[in-house]
Amino acid sequence: MCRLRASTMAEFTGGDDYQAEFDPKAYLGYFKFGEDTLGEEYLNFSLKHYCKTFTSDGVKGNTLIYIGGGPSICELLSACESFEEIIVTNHMDRNCQELQKWLKKEPGAFDWTPLVKYVCELEGDRKKWAEKEEKLRRTVKQVLECDVTKFNPVTFASLPAADCLFLNHSFKAICKDLSTYRAALKNVSSLLKPGGHLLMVTTMKCNYYMVGQHKFPCLFLEKEFLEEAVKEAGYDILKFEVTPICHTASLVEHEGISYLVASKGKGKED
Repeated sequence: MCRLRASTMAEFTGGDDYQAEFDPKAYLGYFKFGEDTLGEEYLNFSLKHYCKTFTSDGVKGNTLIYIGGGPSICELLSACESFEEIIVTNHMDRNCQELQKWLKKEPGAFDWTPLVKYVCELEGDRKKWAEKEEKLRRTVKQVLECDVTKFNPVTFASLPAADCLFLNHSFKAICKDLSTYRAALKNVSSLLKPGGHLLMVTTMKCNYYMVGQHKFPCLFLEKEFLEEAVKEAGYDILKFEVTPICHTASLVEHEGISYLVASKGKGKED
């Protein structure tokens, strides 16, 4: 377990500081697969869960909206088999630019090949890795910069109703307090169809994380709060697992990872 010292809490970093100090390439360094990195245990855990969720568990549909995943594509490799279109939103344009490099096969794009091969192996055929990459590129229809802590009528109105919302770790890093987190969860839930699925992957009891030499704060979240916030936003929790597995070397002190799947109540409109 990654032990936490509460005294290490960092001051909340605003959007301007993120733009100036967050280095997407340094962050992606924690996703090098097959090199015995500290984050490999986490990647094994999460990728197996994504594979199960988007295949045998039947989370599927037309549109998936992915929020807060930084410049990473690994969370979407199994999802592209179960959805016709994927829309990625990020609060920082530098992450959007880094992701677009891979989608457009531009020079200097991060090499996801080892990780893609592993996902294909989980799905039954490691040799289909190149086909998998092309399918994901076709399925990601939009990459948008969007601050989900604020309801943006123009951006939100332009998005199709989603069959699945996928919220990743950095969703909580852009919320300055628990009230903002609750409000942001309700904001993005307006994008989800009644009966649709919410998938959340969250670092637990973490005050900050490191990217390169820079410290970025994030909310200290506990299981009881997440359960309450998700239910308050109109969901029925289907699965909520907390594991002591560490995320990556970038997350200096935390107490594991939570994996939550919920369905939006069909009678609960926003």
